[in-house]
Amino acid sequence: MTEKLFFKSDYMEGCHPRVLQRLVETNLEHTVGYGEDEYCVAAKAAIRAVCACPDAQVEFLVGGTQTNATVIDAFLQVYQGVVTAETGHICDHEAGAIEQSGHKVLTLPATDGKLTADRVEKLVCSCLANGDRQAIVMPGLVYISQPTEYGTLYSLQELTDLSRVCKQYGLTLYADGARLAYALACPENDVSLPDLSRLTDAFYIGGTKCGALFGEALVVPDGSRLKYFPTTMKQHGALLAKGRLLGVQFSELFAGGLYENLGKTAVSHAENLRTALTEVGFPLVGSSHTNQVFCIMENNKLQKLEQTVELTRWEQADDTHTVVRFVTGWATTQADTEALCALLKTL
Repeated sequence: MTEKLFFKSDYMEGCHPRVLQRLVETNLEHTVGYGEDEYCVAAKAAIRAVCACPDAQVEFLVGGTQTNATVIDAFLQVYQGVVTAETGHICDHEAGAIEQSGHKVLTLPATDGKLTADRVEKLVCSCLANGDRQAIVMPGLVYISQPTEYGTLYSLQELTDLSRVCKQYGLTLYADGARLAYALACPENDVSLPDLSRLTDAFYIGGTKCGALFGEALVVPDGSRLKYFPTTMKQHGALLAKGRLLGVQFSELFAGGLYENLGKTAVSHAENLRTALTEVGFPLVGSSHTNQVFCIMENNKLQKLEQTVELTRWEQADDTHTVVRFVTGWATTQADTEALCALLKTL
């Protein structure tokens, strides 16, 4: 049986060998739990340094859904909801985790997968002007992701505009960074970690999809915003008793530029794949420059390709065509990418 090529997602493997080696080396050490160990302390210091935010609160959580649900619940009042693009990850990919905590998800039309400051401002003004305000959910937090669900990037100007509107109306701006390594590595990107620290109220640095075995690093630039946050983490099942495992991983990811380099490899492979898809006549969808590649493929050719390639059927384009997503990752090899490109030419 021929082994399949895996381009379905960026968390199909375990973790980067350097991370695994550090976990092995520290495996039998005895440390305190719940993120109070020396490895977590060191990892938090490293993250504060790369974010140029020395006073930031940094917390390690076990996964992306837990991070989103915990952060949104912690920032919002009981009468508030979270604003997101209609394509936002929290809408259709987290099993209603936000609503389960009692907060409505308020969706807005997306432009290339992104929210715009104008649309957010219009929503807020409409709610404030509503004479029946006791019957509506007030927006309290704006959720974005960098990159977006469609692999697109918020520019520094777009992020600045969103930040301005949020500050003007007292909204929290929160950025999901599940694939942040791939955004930071993208040549088209002009938003840095210090920019995120300056313009958002909270964001997280993804580990699960970016070289870690599991885990995400939440950064809250103003540490006074979330009091007793570890208690909220525990209530949401997001606080790891063996917290050292997260500290060890993030310490290694931010040693010697590893995190940024992992992203560069994936982005490079994705660009090669875009070139191959264009050359064989599969139209690209959207303007992603990161590690997610979308194209339109005839269903009969897709069925043939699926015999040897793991990918995602994103949405139906029409009766005979499907929008397909390919994802490269930190562990994608040149050989894998070349093999996929060669297969595309045979369809």
